[in-house]
Amino acid sequence: MSTAMNFSSKSFTPRPPDKGAFPLDHFGECSAFKERFMECLRHSGYESAACRQSAMAYLECRMDRRVIPPGPGDSGEQLMANEPLEKLGFKDLINEKSEEKPEKS
Repeated sequence: MSTAMNFSSKSFTPRPPDKGAFPLDHFGECSAFKERFMECLRHSGYESAACRQSAMAYLECRMDRRVIPPGPGDSGEQLMANEPLEKLGFKDLINEKSEEKPEKS
């Protein structure tokens, strides 16, 4: 009897999560970045904070690559949507990069 009550006339439409889901890198375009990150993790005893520079480079690679080439009137599908690195938790690393660059005069 309780089984009948679980099925209602409302339909559920699944939707992907806002963040965290993106296409797999089937062609291995970013595998070198991934391997550098994994190697860093192994050398640091899996301390991810020590490998943030490698993680940032991997995410930048994913944002720069396309899964589907752009067509007319379309920019193609990316391995990862473009997102400011500050919003991904790399604001401090970006500030370090800009401080390292010599000022042009």
